[in-house]
Amino acid sequence: MTIVSLKPGKSDDTRRLELSDGSLFSFNPCYLDAVFFDDTRYTAGVELSPGEEEQFRFASSCLRGERAALRLISRAEQTSFGLGHKLEKAGYPRSCVNAVLARLRELNIVDDSRYARIWLQARLGHRVESPRHLLAALRRRGISRQNAELALQTVLNPAAEKALLDSYLKKNRLPETGGTPDIARILKREGFSPDLIHSYRAN
Repeated sequence: MTIVSLKPGKSDDTRRLELSDGSLFSFNPCYLDAVFFDDTRYTAGVELSPGEEEQFRFASSCLRGERAALRLISRAEQTSFGLGHKLEKAGYPRSCVNAVLARLRELNIVDDSRYARIWLQARLGHRVESPRHLLAALRRRGISRQNAELALQTVLNPAAEKALLDSYLKKNRLPETGGTPDIARILKREGFSPDLIHSYRAN
């Protein structure tokens, strides 16, 4: 396969490649292995090896995947897991999806920690759930345990956790102060902090 032309793309970081079989596509060099891309080497008339051609086509697929991902992100914050699933469902190969997710994480466009914090803040605004249930819900969305626990620690500061406990007790018709050891065990199982449980029982 021979290069007919290689020109700058519509954006500063893309290129437009035309091949002798009539293929015409855009790509971002960031999706190429470093050894494959050199603007001074790939000029009109240069013959591409099968491996080089495959690299350019892969980079083009990644650019399309990135644009599809950005359209999804423009509508709502996405998790790495959820976004990857949507891209695969749209037909992008896993290798391409992994490359796109790595780039978007590097650019801080996809951030599971940020997603977890935003999701928790919204959830706490309209539902009463224990920390254990909140953690489980984040995990079901593909958030790692480490990121989910960190988000809980950040969002559930002492005042927020106390407000959540009060709502949880009211919802489950439990005593608002001085609960029994059995209630304390329930609260511990549901993920409330030991200090908060101790304070609740002491009042």
